[in-house]
Amino acid sequence: MSDMDMNETFDLNVLRDMFKSEAYELVGELENALLALEEAPRDKDVIGRVFRALHTIKGSGGACGFDSIAHFAHEVETLYDAIRNDQAAATSEVINLTLAARDQIVALFDEFYRNKAADPEVTEQIIAQVRKLVPAGFIAKSKKPAAPAPPVEMPAPETFRIRFRPTRNLFLTGTDPLNLLGELRDLGKCEVVAQLDDIPALSEYNAELCYVYWDVILTTDRGLDAIKDVFIFVQDSSEVTIQPIDIDGVLAGEEEYKRLGEILVERGDLSPADTQITASEQKRFGEILVDRGVVPTDRIESALTEQQHVRDLRRERQKVEEVSSIRVQSQKLDKLVDLVGELVTVQARLTQIAASGSGAVLLSIAEEVERLTAELRDNSMSIRMVPIGTIFNKFKRVVRDLSKTLGKSVELVMEGSETELDKTVIEKIHDPMVHLVRNCIDHGIEMPDARVAAGKPGHGTIRLTAEHSGAFVLIRIQDDGAGMDADAIRRKAVEKGLIAADAQLGESDLYSLVLLPGFSTAAQVTDVSGRGVGMDVVKQAIDALRGTIELQSVRGRGTTITLALPLTLAIIDGFLTRIGEVHFVIPMSLVDECVELTETASVSSSGRTLLNVRGELVPYIRLRERFAVGGERLAIEQVVITRVENMRVGFVVDHIVGGHQTVIKNLGRMYRHVDGISGATILGDGSVALILDVPKLVQGVEREGARA
Repeated sequence: MSDMDMNETFDLNVLRDMFKSEAYELVGELENALLALEEAPRDKDVIGRVFRALHTIKGSGGACGFDSIAHFAHEVETLYDAIRNDQAAATSEVINLTLAARDQIVALFDEFYRNKAADPEVTEQIIAQVRKLVPAGFIAKSKKPAAPAPPVEMPAPETFRIRFRPTRNLFLTGTDPLNLLGELRDLGKCEVVAQLDDIPALSEYNAELCYVYWDVILTTDRGLDAIKDVFIFVQDSSEVTIQPIDIDGVLAGEEEYKRLGEILVERGDLSPADTQITASEQKRFGEILVDRGVVPTDRIESALTEQQHVRDLRRERQKVEEVSSIRVQSQKLDKLVDLVGELVTVQARLTQIAASGSGAVLLSIAEEVERLTAELRDNSMSIRMVPIGTIFNKFKRVVRDLSKTLGKSVELVMEGSETELDKTVIEKIHDPMVHLVRNCIDHGIEMPDARVAAGKPGHGTIRLTAEHSGAFVLIRIQDDGAGMDADAIRRKAVEKGLIAADAQLGESDLYSLVLLPGFSTAAQVTDVSGRGVGMDVVKQAIDALRGTIELQSVRGRGTTITLALPLTLAIIDGFLTRIGEVHFVIPMSLVDECVELTETASVSSSGRTLLNVRGELVPYIRLRERFAVGGERLAIEQVVITRVENMRVGFVVDHIVGGHQTVIKNLGRMYRHVDGISGATILGDGSVALILDVPKLVQGVEREGARA
């Protein structure tokens, strides 16, 4: 291979790497647009969204050397070109086929980016079906993708002022001027103002003649020739004026745009002499012109529209410049967070040394470093925050496909999509949430006939909501289905030996049984559920994220599943405690309060140790005994009271050190499965503190109490 060939291959690989994230964003937009099109199959804007997504996949894919993807997208794009031109319809068959095409485009991208083989026969089958749906004799306006070529710099957008005055006999030739204006809109940002001053009185009006003409202001990167092509069949019989407008200085903020009088003079609607009109009354220039009959109202509106169009362009450019962003590989962000974590540890050590009496100057420096480190920590963490709507939107397709498979009608409602969560957490909750949504449709939502018989609407509703709650994000998956059958759950649990036949459990405890491995109340195994595998995996995934899962249900009215997930997995605000020489960190978000414990303040009931806190009995766990820490108990111990799943539980320690920025480090392989410990952190003096997994500690103590 020659040096030139090697350079071209290298450049192509660089382009493909840069295109990766955009590629998957494009297929995501294509799916969202198709689902929107299913709701409004005649909406031109939505049809345009689908077409543009396919067009961009074709063009960008071809530029990056993805010839098969470019060719495939072109075939589907041709069908939507026909739909845009009202020569085909966006039927259910078309949308289903396009969704299948979208999935195949993903598979073709995965073949390169994720080393997953794609079936070429599927591509050919879809192309064959698409070609059958394209009207016979239809010639696509979009051209087939050429052989891959290096990307060229796109021409800068230009702005044009257009006046289209069609011949009076335009309708008699079979031409619809609205189609021509629609083609102009497809070229870019476009504003159209109808001029009505030629319309005669009703007694002289002829419905077969065209009395209206139009002023258009258009910003496009397609150039002058593309505009001329729109009017190619009417240019000989109509008056078409196209004037380029120089607005570079305006967009750069170096100057203001033309005044109203200047625009009217350039258009030929006003003589230079008329711009000297003055009036003693306080009126706008345009109002004066209209009052004196110099310029019709519609032409004033057209000039004002041009001014506003240019202002909007300047505002858009300024906005892009203000919020301009760059794509960064996630590994680089992860490395940044790791380095910030190390800096937090060093800062804690510096603060500890400075506080030991090394001098006021060093203490001042340590406080400043602490402030800067905290700010850097918050900013670096915010970079990894992404809206949870990025996964919410993916469930539209899940709900659509599964409801059709099961013969149910289900509507998906999403709230709080703008709520932000660490990207690592979002990546890890996708699969658990897919399972929960599928369960809602399969187990929760009834068949339409059953819903109507129960006095409900024929279609069911699944509601996804997200909201911040302290250091956690609460995600709720709610359905308005049949609800959970507590009696059926009890019978199945007794049958499987999970509980005794005479066990006294509340409804919330019974619902929690469905999270156990192998538990299922499904009468038969289907492709969707019934094998008893899934909910326990969901719980394990949520536990691994230091989150909690809670189930609530009302028979006949529906079920709500609430996931409480930490905002981030890297750095947390911790509450540092000590027992002997061993340090423990409790997540600050779980801490309610701290109280003292004496021998007289403790009571015992049914084998549980309880503490009377202002009349409330709070169970507590002695961490010294739980983790076999040596040494004698102090006469007065400290209790950190936490709140876990609406229950208050205390943890007894020797000393409370205080708040601590905690950089979470994974435990080694030998200690990874220690019950009640979620990780460790390094303190300022170099020693290690263990981070408590509070929910698992509580669950472990409850299980031991139940066995006792």
